[in-house]
Amino acid sequence: MKRKVLSALLSVAMVATMLVGCGSSSEPAAAPAEEAAPAEEAAPAEEAAPAEEAAPAEAADGDLIVVGYAQVGAESDWRTANTESFKSTFTEENGYQLIFDDAQQKQENQIKAIRSFIQQEVDYIVVAPVVETGWETVLEEAKEAGIPVILSDRMMDVSDDSLYTCWVGGNFVKEGQDAAKWLADKLEADGRGDEEINIVTLQGTIGASAQVGRTEGFAEGMQDNWNMLAMQTGEFTQSKGQEVMESFLKQYDDIDVVVCENDNMAFGAIDAIKAAGKTCGPEGDIIIISFDAVSAAFDSMIAGDMNASFECNPLHGPRVAEIIQKLEAGESVDKVQYVDEAYFDTTMDLKAIQAERLY
Repeated sequence: MKRKVLSALLSVAMVATMLVGCGSSSEPAAAPAEEAAPAEEAAPAEEAAPAEEAAPAEAADGDLIVVGYAQVGAESDWRTANTESFKSTFTEENGYQLIFDDAQQKQENQIKAIRSFIQQEVDYIVVAPVVETGWETVLEEAKEAGIPVILSDRMMDVSDDSLYTCWVGGNFVKEGQDAAKWLADKLEADGRGDEEINIVTLQGTIGASAQVGRTEGFAEGMQDNWNMLAMQTGEFTQSKGQEVMESFLKQYDDIDVVVCENDNMAFGAIDAIKAAGKTCGPEGDIIIISFDAVSAAFDSMIAGDMNASFECNPLHGPRVAEIIQKLEAGESVDKVQYVDEAYFDTTMDLKAIQAERLY
C-alpha cells in the first residue's frame, strides 16, 4: 500500500538525515496512472463495459491498490449484481486487492468494517451506507488517516461533505418522478385519467437514499384524483414485501396500484395478490410498478405479473475504478456522479432487451 511504502521511505530518510547531519533529498514523483475516461456521462446499463474490461491499475510502488468495500448486505437481486460488479472489477489482474464486508443490513456492522479498513491502512474505502445519517465520527477517522471515502448507491447526510470524496449512484428522485409520469400516461391511455385511483406503496428501508428519493419523486407526481391509501416499509426484501402486501389487502379491497420501491418487494407483493385470489399486471386488476429492473423483473413482466420496472443501474464497479484511477493521477473528480438509467414496461420487446443486458 502506498502509505506503508511512504512511511518506510520517510523512515529511511530520517536515518539518512541523522547520519549525514543535515540536508534532505526527495524522490522523483511516481508516474501518474493512465488518465481515465471522463466521468461526466456513464454508458447505459445495457451497454456498460463488463467489469473484467476495466483498465488494469497498479499503485505507483508496484503493489496492488487496496480497496475496502462495506456493502449493505445481500437483500435483493440488485444488491447481488452490485456486489458482483465490484468483485469482478477489483481483481488482482486489474491491479487491485478487494477487502469485502457484508454488513447484513446493520449500520453498526458497516462502521465496524470501516474502522477495520482504517486499521488495515487500505488505500480507498467504498461504502454503500445502510442509512444516510450517523457517519460523521467514523468518516472523521478515515479523513485523519488520509483514506479517501467513495460512496456507492446510497448517500450520507453529513454536515461536512469533505468527509467523503464523491458519490456514485442512481438519481432516485428522478426514478420516482418517472414512475409517476408513467402511471399518469398509462391511466390516460387506458381511459382512466379522471378516475379515482387508490395506491399503496411498499417502501424500502426507511432512511435509505433509494427509499427517500423514490418516495419523494413519486409524491411530486401525484395527481389530484390519486389517493395514497398507505405506505409501509418492506425493507427491500421479498418476504417482508409479501407480508406488508398481505396486510394491505386485508385493510383495503379497492387497491388499483401498488408501487414497490424495489423488484424483490414487488415479487412478494405479487405472491400475496395471487394468494388473495386477485390479479395483477397488464391484464389484471392491480397495476404493479417497481424499481431496479433486474433480470427477474423482466421475467415477471414477460409472465404478465408486473407492469413496469424503473432501472437503478447496479454496475458501479467500473465507475468507481475510473474514479480511483483519476485520484491516483492527482486529478479532481465530480462530487456527484449519476449512472444512466431507463425504464421498461410490457409494451416493449422485453425478451430482446433482457438478452442484451448484463444483469
